[in-house]
Amino acid sequence: MSKKRKYEQAPSDIAEAIEQAEVIRDFLPPPDQLVLREETVRVTLNLNKKSVDFFKVKARENGVPY
Repeated sequence: MSKKRKYEQAPSDIAEAIEQAEVIRDFLPPPDQLVLREETVRVTLNLNKKSVDFFKVKARENGVPY
């Protein structure tokens, strides 16, 4: 950052904290390096209707796609 910005519309305590803040270098690795991808295997299951309905209900309750 070569230019200093002046924050005039922020409340005074927040503006002061922003002005005194120190910029630090990003030290975290990119997301693709955080977790190694594992090999996946496709599996086919035969389930009865009652089991499938159970998993659909649980998926809906938890807000995840079935």
